[in-house]
Amino acid sequence: MAEAANLVGKLEADVEIKASAEKFHHMWAGRVHDLPKATPDKVRNCELQEGDWGKVDGVAIVCKDRVEEVEPEKNLITFRVIESDLLKMYKSFVSTIQVTPKHGGPGGIVHWDLEYEKVSEEVEHPESHLQLSVEVSKDIDEYLLTE
Repeated sequence: MAEAANLVGKLEADVEIKASAEKFHHMWAGRVHDLPKATPDKVRNCELQEGDWGKVDGVAIVCKDRVEEVEPEKNLITFRVIESDLLKMYKSFVSTIQVTPKHGGPGGIVHWDLEYEKVSEEVEHPESHLQLSVEVSKDIDEYLLTE
């Protein structure tokens, strides 16, 4: 049983943004089709299909995500990877984004939470995916500030 516990992991990162928390959240919850415009070197295609199904075509991976939770009042959205080469390395892969407004000023803090279960001990922790999430957040922030 202890061996299975070593396969489950969680990575987190915070990114300070200048755009409003609401605008940033809305980019993920209602404007995913604009992600390739905001970060063209990292996301080539992103669209919602048939309700809550989303398809993201990134530089390193192609995956299909399902939106599992959206809480506009908390600026929170959770995605679960349902189809991807990632699932050859991870039994499950869930990303949660929550944006908290800064107190007393513009901007906010984007909190990324990646939860995953590796298929074996040999699989690396997904630090590169977390770094990509941080970089995409910075690109989105710049894009939102130019609108």
